[in-house]
Amino acid sequence: MQKEYRYTGISQNGKAIQGVVIASNKSRAKKLIREIEEKQNFTVNKIDQKKNFIYKVKLPSGKKVKGKQTAFSKQELAQALERFGYPNAKIEPVLFDFQSKPSFASILMFVNLSSFLLKEQMSYDKILRMLADEESNPTLRTTLKKIEGELKKGKEGTEVFSRYADVFGKFPAYMLGLATKSGNMAEVYDATAKFMERDMEYKKSLRQALMTPMFTVLAMIAAVLYYIISIFPTTAELFIKSGVEVPPLTAATLQMSDFFGANWWWMALLIIIPIVILGAWWRTPKGKVWRDKMIINLPIVGKLLHKSSIEIFCRVFAAIYSGAENNIETIQAAAEACRNSYMEKNIKEITIPLMLKEGMSLVPALTAAKVFNKTTLSRFKTGSETGNVLTAAEQIAKFYEKETTYKMQNLIQSIQTLIGAFIGIVITALTVVSAEIATVSPKTPGM
Repeated sequence: MQKEYRYTGISQNGKAIQGVVIASNKSRAKKLIREIEEKQNFTVNKIDQKKNFIYKVKLPSGKKVKGKQTAFSKQELAQALERFGYPNAKIEPVLFDFQSKPSFASILMFVNLSSFLLKEQMSYDKILRMLADEESNPTLRTTLKKIEGELKKGKEGTEVFSRYADVFGKFPAYMLGLATKSGNMAEVYDATAKFMERDMEYKKSLRQALMTPMFTVLAMIAAVLYYIISIFPTTAELFIKSGVEVPPLTAATLQMSDFFGANWWWMALLIIIPIVILGAWWRTPKGKVWRDKMIINLPIVGKLLHKSSIEIFCRVFAAIYSGAENNIETIQAAAEACRNSYMEKNIKEITIPLMLKEGMSLVPALTAAKVFNKTTLSRFKTGSETGNVLTAAEQIAKFYEKETTYKMQNLIQSIQTLIGAFIGIVITALTVVSAEIATVSPKTPGM
């Protein structure tokens, strides 16, 4: 989470200097302060982090009141309380000052409620104040109050919201900042809410179509191996020790059990190490690009996820097309929001340079990126020729929303059916192997 750090120092002519920077941690704050120190040519003496303090004061009526307030130091808060007529306030720092990030649902609720209240002609400062008072998450409540105060001071909305991108998310923060200088804030907030809902659906679809089946299959395989290595031999070996001849299927299963039991460690490493390496690589910029490129190329599900990314791109493009200062800013923001690193990379490295350096028009530049399908490019081409690029983007977004939602639901149901069939086959096989033991009967004495 972003925190405020205040620096104090002395200039070359002995003048006191004070300022505030916002950073995620103290080391980052020190780096920012050093850059300011070099530019303005002064010496920093002290850096204070803004923290939460608990204070207790006694009212003239004798009633004791307890409260919580942020300040850069205990002395600063004590002086502030003294100015309000509470000279003997008891102040203690909050020992466990953990700030939890607000949930996605809380941010979405804030955006939807803001849109509704804006349509009711309520002023934005009153909206922020009211929603802050009603908010249960302390981080979001404090953030809304800070935003209200900074906007009242005349600060630029895009600058203010960008400081709290870690709270709202990078793109929602960009959109909410853009809304402050838009002619229709409610419309921008509606578009932001729709983007967040579709982004949530995209992630949910990705989990249901790819991640959940994969973990289900892996868990089933692990359970089967445990049964073969540990449980099954315990029963079957009783017959072998008694000199009873076991059926062929049971014998084969025991051989498999012995093999896995003797070699499980290197086989496990053979699976785990590549997964760990691949997972770590996927966290790198190049790894993310390769992963998302492979996702697009997956049969059936890849096409749907690709269309979902195109939908998000077009939805964001349409949402900020009229509010952004230029098309380049619009394309860049839409590329960053599309949730596909491969598409983002190609758009930023191919489309945008072609438009900036060579003056290429929108559609040929998008075509050169090789990340859009024919339908999307055709609609953008029609929109460019008729001067309705915004309408074309909205049509693409709505079309792919309906198509991907319907087809993804059918695909997920099909995958669940296949997973159910796989589990049924495995359980049947285990049942057959286990039942075979029941046919074994020890020879009676004397036979």
